[in-house]
Amino acid sequence: MDLRRRMELLTEAALPDREQGMPKYRRSVPVGNRPITSVGEGHPRRVPLFPSSMGIAQARVPGGGSIDLMRVMQTNACSLSCGYCPTFCGGKVPRATVTPEEVATTFMDVNRKGLAQGLFLTSGVPGRPSRAADRMLATLELLRRREGFQGYIHVKLLPGAETAQVEAAAALATRVSVNLEGPSDSAVRTLAKEKDLSGDLLPKLELAGRLYRQAREEGGPGPRGSTTTQFVVGATGERDREVLGLVARLERQRLLHHAHFSAFQPVAGTPFENLAPTPAVREARLYQAEHLLREYGFGFDELAFGADGNLPLEHDPKTSWALANAERFPLDVTRAPLELLLRVPGIGPKAARTIVSARRQSALRDLRDLKRVGVDTVRAGFYLTLRGRRLATAPAPHQLRLFAPGEHLTQAPFRTPVPPCAYR
Repeated sequence: MDLRRRMELLTEAALPDREQGMPKYRRSVPVGNRPITSVGEGHPRRVPLFPSSMGIAQARVPGGGSIDLMRVMQTNACSLSCGYCPTFCGGKVPRATVTPEEVATTFMDVNRKGLAQGLFLTSGVPGRPSRAADRMLATLELLRRREGFQGYIHVKLLPGAETAQVEAAAALATRVSVNLEGPSDSAVRTLAKEKDLSGDLLPKLELAGRLYRQAREEGGPGPRGSTTTQFVVGATGERDREVLGLVARLERQRLLHHAHFSAFQPVAGTPFENLAPTPAVREARLYQAEHLLREYGFGFDELAFGADGNLPLEHDPKTSWALANAERFPLDVTRAPLELLLRVPGIGPKAARTIVSARRQSALRDLRDLKRVGVDTVRAGFYLTLRGRRLATAPAPHQLRLFAPGEHLTQAPFRTPVPPCAYR
């Protein structure tokens, strides 16, 4: 199989997936059809590649901003039994592998043409995890040491990676992710019997987080970056309270930058193909709650969970909190401190900071002034007063559902050769 076909197979799921944040923020990056030539081991001539099949998509990066990111699996061969993944050990999908040399050379060609400024590297686990991790680290070594690439690299560490490999990854990558998959040992073992949360995955994520945290605190030479993780939601009966409790603890200790959540979707040909899919709105609610913990100053114990331990699906988590704490409202928008403005539905961190800054210099007069600084006045009006008047007499109207979340969609397994969550 030539290099072009292998790269197509190993980047196939990159464009529709998302590397950070909510689905509505994702978009593909049009890069045209200019050919890219690449030389890899065993390839005496230059092989034409096309960026439309290179898994290039836009992603946000630590510190703000975004870049065009090339996403690729080192191999989709795998000996693990993950029940949700089409590349599990018994999966009937075409297998391919690219060498460290091929990945490094192809990425540098893409980078020099200005089509991608960063790399996301992940892999299946064929045989011993340490061997697969070594190949990924060899790719990073080539990019950093030989090619002198100093830009953004995200590497997804594999289950079973060794401690020294975690340390090497933290020294070479801008971001290291270790997918915890579930919030408990039983949940993770249900997903894949070879995976160990408390004995392997969680300690490796915490180690990478400590290395980055120490470098930030000391300010001297050392790795500069952050960690992420991912949870598969809904396949094992785990509760949102369990998932967010673990995320909150890791973020509070500054061992985790943020978490990703992947609503379980059955894939044809996998052990879990007959399980019910998880509504996408549950994934969205988890992302929203995680943002409240990380960016809005909410504590874990302030999140409003239902009796079943899950977040309500009918309202976003901030609105659920506001409705449950009606005695705290309304707030005088001209006097409320930043930390209270952040509790108002329809006011985000940027709008809250702008309000605090703007009212020092001029008077906020009406709804139009609030709209200009980025406030969603339809959602926020009921919770605010201005010049002694409440801006709305009732909360924003709520659309009732005809169907339960997800039940309006065709209930059929996906057909995909790459797991939908490979590039988070």
